[in-house]
Amino acid sequence: MDDIPASLMAGGHESVIKDVLSWLEQGRRVWLCTIVETWGSSPRPAGSWLAVSDSGQWSGSVSGGCLEEDLLRRTAQDGAAYPVVIDYGITDNDRDDFRLPCGGRIRLLVEPLGDASNQNSAAIEHVRQLAEALIRRKPVSRQVSLQGAVALEAASATRPGVVFDGKELFHTLQPECRLLLIGAGEVARYVAEFATAADFTVILCEPRETFASGCGYQHLPLDRRLPDDLVAESFSDTWCGVLALAHDPRIDDMGLLAALQSPAFYVGAMGSVRTSEARRERLASLGLEEAALQRLRAPIGIDIPSKTPAEIAISVVADLIAARHHLRTTHEPGSSHSGK
Repeated sequence: MDDIPASLMAGGHESVIKDVLSWLEQGRRVWLCTIVETWGSSPRPAGSWLAVSDSGQWSGSVSGGCLEEDLLRRTAQDGAAYPVVIDYGITDNDRDDFRLPCGGRIRLLVEPLGDASNQNSAAIEHVRQLAEALIRRKPVSRQVSLQGAVALEAASATRPGVVFDGKELFHTLQPECRLLLIGAGEVARYVAEFATAADFTVILCEPRETFASGCGYQHLPLDRRLPDDLVAESFSDTWCGVLALAHDPRIDDMGLLAALQSPAFYVGAMGSVRTSEARRERLASLGLEEAALQRLRAPIGIDIPSKTPAEIAISVVADLIAARHHLRTTHEPGSSHSGK
């Protein structure tokens, strides 16, 4: 986004890549650990990353914490010079030592970036190109061989997310799902907190002076522009969600009208059944076609039922997670074994 630092936009893979690029530019050596396959219960899906620098810094996660300590120790003590495959959960001792749930197994590819002489230019260029591709919000695929060769190419939307044949890894990365929350308030605050924890990138839109000046959510990026402008500029692709939470038709309807005419994967609005019906009538009167109106999730969230701001936020983020899962599986029809 034009007015928001890229560091505030990073989430999931983008955050890990940002840290990796920073370490390489400092002359550090880095190991990128990628889950290439899982069996049984697994805390993280295939494609998840953990990056470790030679100074012991780390970013990302490949488990609920049971594997990270061992990986940090392995890379710090004798980090491999070439990509290596590591299996966890194969033996009874593994399951005891690493507390893998329900007999689960995880296979990782541990890939060095940079070299011992700190000549990191090739790795920096590869990671920078990957970061730029993600910023452009286009699917991109990394190819990594066990001999150490790496390549990057534009990815087809139909390519599986992770394919590993024992010799080469093909890892397709989709853009991070970003959310535009329209209207400052307690519901927006909780949605931002819960959604950020679930690896969404979140921006708050609040053009109203009274609400914007009194907004005390220091951790939440705030944009004062009108919501329809923001949707058109930064929230109009398949991996975007727009949530109208202001309870103010003056700004909610503007954002919804723009979002419902975009390919955004999620468009929702807070309000009762009666309020939602009135909103649909207003949007229809503004010329919005019925097919677009059918995409509106209102009342927003799943029916748990919820009353407090935190409960409403939980219902909303649960619905967002389900919609994101559907989006990802739709774009990855041949996705690799995920342990389900």
